[in-house]
Formats: sequence, C-alpha cells, structure tokens
Amino acid sequence: MQTKSFLRRGILSFFTLCVFYTQAQEVNKNLEWDELAKSYSCPEWFRDAKFGIWFHWGPQSVPEQGGGWYARHMYMKDVGKQVFGKMANPYHLKTFGHPSVFGFKDIINSWKAENFNAEELIDFSKNNGAKYIVALANHHDHFDLFNSTYHPWNSFQVGPKKDIIKEFADASRAANLKFGVTSHDNRHLEWWKPVFGADESGEYKGIPYDGRLTKEDGKGKWWDGLDPADLYGPIPEKRTAEVIEAIKENWEKRHLELVNTYKPDLLYYDGGKFSYGEHGKEVSRRLYNNSLLQNGSIEAVMLLKGRVPGTVNEVESGGSNTLRKEPWQSEITFTDWFYKKDRHLTHNARTILEMLIDAVSKNGNLLLNIELHPDGTIPSEQRVIIDIVGDWLKTNGEAIYETRPWNVYGDGVSVRGGSSLIANGEIRNVDENAATMKHKGEHYNQRTTASPEYANDEVRFTTNDNVFYIISLNPKEGKLLIPTLGLGKSTNPGKLKSLIRLDTNTKVEFMQSEVGAMVNVSVINGRSYPIVYKAEFKNVTY
Repeated sequence: MQTKSFLRRGILSFFTLCVFYTQAQEVNKNLEWDELAKSYSCPEWFRDAKFGIWFHWGPQSVPEQGGGWYARHMYMKDVGKQVFGKMANPYHLKTFGHPSVFGFKDIINSWKAENFNAEELIDFSKNNGAKYIVALANHHDHFDLFNSTYHPWNSFQVGPKKDIIKEFADASRAANLKFGVTSHDNRHLEWWKPVFGADESGEYKGIPYDGRLTKEDGKGKWWDGLDPADLYGPIPEKRTAEVIEAIKENWEKRHLELVNTYKPDLLYYDGGKFSYGEHGKEVSRRLYNNSLLQNGSIEAVMLLKGRVPGTVNEVESGGSNTLRKEPWQSEITFTDWFYKKDRHLTHNARTILEMLIDAVSKNGNLLLNIELHPDGTIPSEQRVIIDIVGDWLKTNGEAIYETRPWNVYGDGVSVRGGSSLIANGEIRNVDENAATMKHKGEHYNQRTTASPEYANDEVRFTTNDNVFYIISLNPKEGKLLIPTLGLGKSTNPGKLKSLIRLDTNTKVEFMQSEVGAMVNVSVINGRSYPIVYKAEFKNVTY
C-alpha cells in the first residue's frame, strides 16, 4: 500500500510539474499580435481607476502664445483652418526672431524645465484623486522626452538634460500608481513640411528656414554635432522610399526601447490605427508580451482612437454617446494641450466633473491633461480647479472608483433626447478633420465652459456590488423626478429601500411610484457641484 501511495504521489507530482512547465512556456511564449488581441481583456486596474492625470508637456510649452502646434505654425504665415495657431508666427517673430535664424531647434535648447519635480507633481495628482499617471514621450515635433539611444534630439541630451519619462515613471511607481506614455510622432514628416519653406515677401524673402540647415552649419554653435535633419526629417527632395522606411524602422527602435526600458502600463498612439502600421503593431506586441511575462496575464493597456481588436478606444476631447460594453477613455485638456496664455480655459471644475461622471456611467475613464509651465510647475489657475475636483472625489469617490455601469447610464432631458452630451462646447487645437469627427458624435463633442447647462433632472448611474449610485449633475432645490426608476418601468431595478446623500451623509426623503422615483433635494447654496445619492433597493444584485 505504501508503495502504491508513493507511486501515486510521484505520478501526481510529475503531472503537476508538467502542467506548471506548460503554463510557464505559455507565459514566456513570444505571442504574435493576433494571438494577444484575441485573448485580450481590459485589465481590472484600468476599469477600477476611472481618473488619470496626463502631463502633455514638452518644448512647445516655452512660447506663451501660438497654440498647441506651435512648432509647425511658427513657420506658417497662413495656418488655414488651423486658427488655433494663427498667433504662432507673429509671436515668434516678435519674441525670438526670424525662423531662419531662431528655429524650433532653438526653442528646444531654451527649454530647461528648471523647476520640474516629478515627485511633487505625482503627489499633487494622487492627492486629487488620480489613480494613474500618463506622460508625453514625444509629440509631432519628433523630440523624445526620454534618453533615447536611437535619436539624439531628446531631453536627456538637449534642453533640460533630463530623462523626463524616467523621472515620471519612478515617481509614479513610488506612489503606487500605474504609469503610461503617449506617442504622437508618426506624423512628423508631413507635419514638419513648413520648416523647409521661406518667406514669400519682406526683409527675409527667399531665405530658407532652419529646416534646410545641415550638420556642417552647426559647427561652433550650441548645436554643434547635431543634425537638424534628424529633428525635422530629411528635406522633401531627398525623401525616397528607402529613406522613409529607414525613418519608420528608427521609430520602431526608439519605441521598443521606450517600452522595454520604462515598462509602461499604458501606451497611446495619437491616431486611429497603429503608428506606421506593422512597426507600431510590433511595439504594441512587445508591450503586451512584456506584461504577460511579468504578470502571467496581460495587464497593459494599448489605446487608439480607432476601435481596433486588442486595444482600448480613446476619445479625444469628447465622450461616448452610448453605454459601451467595452471600457474606453476620454481625454481632455484646459486650453491647447501645451500651456498658452492667449487662450481662456476650456474647462472648469464643473465641466471636468461632468465629463468624468458621464464617462464612468458609460463604462469609461477620464484622462485630464495638466498643462505645465515650461519650468515644470502647475499654473495656479489649473491648480485651483484640480483641487476642487479632488475635494469632490474625496467625498464622492465611492460612486466613481471601482464602479461598473448599470444597464442604463442615466436619465434626463439629454438622455431622453438621444444624446448624453450637448455638443456645443468649443473645438480646440485640432485639424481640418475636427468637424467631420465631431459630426460622428464622439471626438470633440466635449462639454466645455461654453456648453449650455445641464437640465436639473439630468442624472447618471453607477454601481458597486449591491450599491447603486444616482449622481445629479446640476442639482436644484425641490423635487427631482427620475422616470427610469419608476416601478412600472422595465428599467426599474426594484423597490427603493433607502437613499443617502454622500456629501452630507444624511438620509433623503423620496417616493417611488409607477412613473418614477421622486427625490426631495434639500437646500443648496448657490449652484452646487454634482450631488451623489447612495441608493439601496430591496433584494437586488447589480
């Protein structure tokens, strides 16, 4: 009997080792993208986090005017429909001089980030409710904010002489926050074309802008040893198919290094598809395989503006008009993505909270960009607003974090009218495609300070286990009727048992009938920020 028992234990142990070995092989397997995408499910950490802070920051924050595409528009006398950049050229001429003498490469050199303190920025973000941090790795200007082996125009070698991404990554992880990076570099060849032009009239007529300077021209200057063509791209006449392919291959090397060295939990390409096609897909594949190897499952998030299998959809300056089955993310900013003094703020605390609440009710997250000063500090007007958002989340965060949407996202005039957002806010810092994308009802449909107020009956719903939250977006003293919760409605979750207002922690009087739930809204001083009611229904599990 002992021999048989020993044999059985041996066979069981051998079988267990085989299973473990097979699982280990699967974890270590370098899976192809299609395999990864097929099995991908958005990780729970992202679904739970709901609110992130983005630092979309770089040398284009140095000029105080001229929009978020300053590096391009400083070379353009006529910006066409891109009116957000109309001040860039006149401002540059007045402040820095002619772009044949002082170009964007010189703007980079003047960016020192002298007061940048990643720990302080992350602490501020975390204290105000952010559950993950995202930083700009590069913009359309083709300048890397990390110590790139494959690209000399980077923040470690030029300008601040700092590895911005490393400092953000280290500080985020020290604060136990997830960390992500964004890449916007795949359009730089077309985006930079104005840098190769010249004035058509005036004192500098016909004198080429600095895009046509060569490495040889830099001898004895601050950029000695650097080649402007590495920043701006080769002059258009030299852009053969082989040259362009080499640029794409270089992009892949840079971004593989970004993913492998800094190990982000999240990666975003500023486009509807993978940057540079298969090159971008390869970097995304590495992101997911790295995560699979480290965690035993894919805990990373790949974001694209298009709806691509295996990725999470990103909506720029807007939100979803429907409750989505799959998680998604909205991204918004205060002015033009990079800090500028010549534009009023698009958002205040109210609009940020409205965007956040609406996104969460529809299975989404909100990523808010803080537009840092060029020295790395937070503008005071943005700090005040984010503090208010943070205070609201400290009181009402249980209705946001770790929640899941209900089968109906909300109620109110805009919901019954077929649209959750009144898309009358401003369109800021976008190209000619903005009107088309806005017409489709998601990108650029954000609520802003220019949007009409929500009606007083506008509410959103979220749930967490057996708790149901009703969030009143624009509360007013008196009676609030919520038809969705009527006993005679198919949407009704059950008989309402209790209702507690979170900010006062007090019970709220209500009456539920066939036509809806009538809530008594108590006295409000002035115009209130959104109010959360914690509801309990009899014998209901959400």
